[in-house]
Amino acid sequence: MVSVSEAPAPHDGSYKHIFSHREMVESLIRDFVPEEWVRDLDFATLEKQNGSYVTDDLRERHDDIIWRIRCRDEWFYIYLLIEFQSSVDTWMAVRIMTYIGLLYQDIIKSGQIKGGDMLPPVFPLVLYNGREKWTARTDVAELIAPVSSGLDRYRPSLRYFLLDEGRISDEKLDMNSLAACLMRLERYDGPESLREAIGALKAKLREQKYQSLNRAFTVWVCRVLKNRLAHQESIPEANDLEEVDTMLAERFGEWTEQMMEKGMLAGLQKGRMEGEAKGRMEGRSAVLLRQLTKRFGPEFIDHEVRERLQSVSPEQLDLWAERILDAKTIDEVFAE
Repeated sequence: MVSVSEAPAPHDGSYKHIFSHREMVESLIRDFVPEEWVRDLDFATLEKQNGSYVTDDLRERHDDIIWRIRCRDEWFYIYLLIEFQSSVDTWMAVRIMTYIGLLYQDIIKSGQIKGGDMLPPVFPLVLYNGREKWTARTDVAELIAPVSSGLDRYRPSLRYFLLDEGRISDEKLDMNSLAACLMRLERYDGPESLREAIGALKAKLREQKYQSLNRAFTVWVCRVLKNRLAHQESIPEANDLEEVDTMLAERFGEWTEQMMEKGMLAGLQKGRMEGEAKGRMEGRSAVLLRQLTKRFGPEFIDHEVRERLQSVSPEQLDLWAERILDAKTIDEVFAE
């Protein structure tokens, strides 16, 4: 499923169209969902489903893409939500629970299952391409306040699989797959790296059967270029990736100069360096979190502790790491 909760960027529609192709969904699941059940999927059975739901108050949704596939002898649904927001949606798990409820409601109303039958499984996948690290809870149960033991069994639990593009390693993106090519295109830091990514994509989409997907990528790349360059008229219409590559080769110097004038190349390089530094800090915070959990027990690791570990200086992390050795309580570690 694809859903955009902010005003869509100029290329959102074309990005959604890319994932309307069977090959893209297969590549995304095969290459970036490291779970055992993926081996049992019959990707030849992938079917795109109707994603327009009408709730009881007659509000319609028209921006959903849902796929159905066989796992051994049973059908189940792949629910793909692409998050274009630059900021993290704290309540994503609630949104997912609502959307899946609408999907089940549609399956029941359409007569796809009969009374007494079991509802089909749904695999919800959130593909996030914002710069900020995704920190929202991935299970709706984690967003609901703890209750007494008698009421706890009524607390809903529904988890989604998160794919945070900004945290995928460069080594992982070196693989020769369609989904990896798309993510490399999103990370390009200038015409040269863009041409490299397009070259890899061209090689995979040469055959006639990929003509539609080739065209979808072409539209998306051209819209991204228009959005990043100063003058939209500098991007002529292209029919396929071969024409896009030719266009980049002819205008390589001109576009590089435009991007330099706008400070875009320097900004992208600076952003990458800042991202690497932030990644190192996140790694140190994760190590400290594991040490706190092992020393004091998971019952003392609440949301406040996690937040503190994500918003401090390296010096503060070093101080807390030293205190773990002698502190008798977790409060002593964080004492002012």
